[in-house]
Amino acid sequence: MSFIYYKVLFLMLIPSFLLIYLLITKQNKIENYFSKKALKKLSISNQYLSTKKRNLLLFLSLIFMIIALARPVSNEETKEIESNLIPIIIAIDVSKSMKANDLYPNRVDFAKRKLLNILEISNNNTIGVILFAKTSFLLSPLTQDFNSLKILLNNLDTTINFDNGTNIYSVIETSQKLLKDYSNKNLILLTDGGDNEDFGKEIKFAKQNSIKIYTIALATKEGSVIQEENGNYLTDKKGNIVNLKLNEKIKDLSLKTDGGYIEYSLNNSDINQIINDINNKSKEGKLEKKEYKTYTELFYYPLFIAVVLLLFAFSSLPNLKNLKLSIFIIFVSFNFLKTDLLAFSIFDFKTIEEANKAYETGNFKKASKEFDKLDTNEFRDYNLANSLYKNNNFEEAIKLYENIKTTSSDLEFKRLHNLGNSYAQINDLNNALKKYEEALKLKNDSKTKDNLELIKSILEKKEDNQNNKSQSNQKEEKQTNPQKNNNIKKEESESKQSEMIQDTQEEKWLKEIENQKTNSLLKKMESSSEDSIINPW
Repeated sequence: MSFIYYKVLFLMLIPSFLLIYLLITKQNKIENYFSKKALKKLSISNQYLSTKKRNLLLFLSLIFMIIALARPVSNEETKEIESNLIPIIIAIDVSKSMKANDLYPNRVDFAKRKLLNILEISNNNTIGVILFAKTSFLLSPLTQDFNSLKILLNNLDTTINFDNGTNIYSVIETSQKLLKDYSNKNLILLTDGGDNEDFGKEIKFAKQNSIKIYTIALATKEGSVIQEENGNYLTDKKGNIVNLKLNEKIKDLSLKTDGGYIEYSLNNSDINQIINDINNKSKEGKLEKKEYKTYTELFYYPLFIAVVLLLFAFSSLPNLKNLKLSIFIIFVSFNFLKTDLLAFSIFDFKTIEEANKAYETGNFKKASKEFDKLDTNEFRDYNLANSLYKNNNFEEAIKLYENIKTTSSDLEFKRLHNLGNSYAQINDLNNALKKYEEALKLKNDSKTKDNLELIKSILEKKEDNQNNKSQSNQKEEKQTNPQKNNNIKKEESESKQSEMIQDTQEEKWLKEIENQKTNSLLKKMESSSEDSIINPW
């Protein structure tokens, strides 16, 4: 047996002994005026615990509480787990040259689509996103929450005029900051290469920090001109129209940093090759290792003894003979309790720990299984429902959320908010609307408000579409044979139901989100090297 917080023993036991010494040795002031014999004759006989015995019980209770606070454990073991998550930083070039339209609709939007496709095929990766021109901007740190990352990308306004130039050194510096705690460091550049002729400085820095750089070249060798907002074409200082081609010099940057270079493809063959190469090289190297300790908790036992002694000390129990009888009754009652209940409560902590670890690492299937092992209660059901939601089991999550009964207003708000999200995911927008409204009655939350307004706007558009369809159908009915009206009405009602089901598909719901774009929050990253390129693109 060992103690996790062993310092508690030294910090608390010494003053505890001093306290009990003062309690035991302290004499009552009345004893200074009367002898013991006189006091014995004057006092009434006490059949209950004496003051000294109560003090002794209090002292023993305090000792056992301190032992419980020191957290005694047994079977302590240190284990190592290997993380299967491979970190990747993806950097999108947003300089002016990326507005060229040799790729449809332009290079930067083509890069966004490539990144969204990467998110679809990345199962064992954690991904961060950087935007770069003359300086770098952090869009998202390393994350596995790809749904939120997709929303950020869809809301990204690529028409913003970023700084002129293409500073790839700044990208590598920012990637190093994000990947400093990882042994596997991978950077994917989605760029046309800029117009830098020498990447020696970038190659040196990447090698020093063991960063593998992969490039997906997003430009044609023939190049393209850029038409500006005023209708004129981009020109150089001499007034000549600039034709922006692929800078193949960037191939050196990738090949000399043990990465890879590939030109774009209209399908996913380019990103598949890059991701497969990253995963294969990461498996050959050392995976991230994390240490954690396992042990059996023992603090329940001294804590139980301390509580029992405390009850005896503060109660009016009879003298020692009856005290022994009370202890015997408690002992027998305790032994008649199901022993597996105590053991199960101990193992519950292990199960909860395993479930939380699985949830934090994104292994939602395992988290669901671990939470499912626990006895049902409001917090267990809430965590299990969250795990099911993250694992895309929305209908099962809804059943759990609906059955949770709690007196906590905070938990009730979270339950209703998550219920709204779950109903939205299965396209039950009316129920989603109700749950968001109920949640806002408990707490004025901005995210819940945004979700509510979005659902309202979608439902309003559907009502407008249905009204327009019904008006057009009424005009057609007037021109048709009255005998066929009944059959037509039946067919129209069936078609309307099928159209409503199709209209509520998730893809259309996400398109509504895309139509309500807001600029994503970008954090500008400082760089030790400024871009020396003087061209305005």
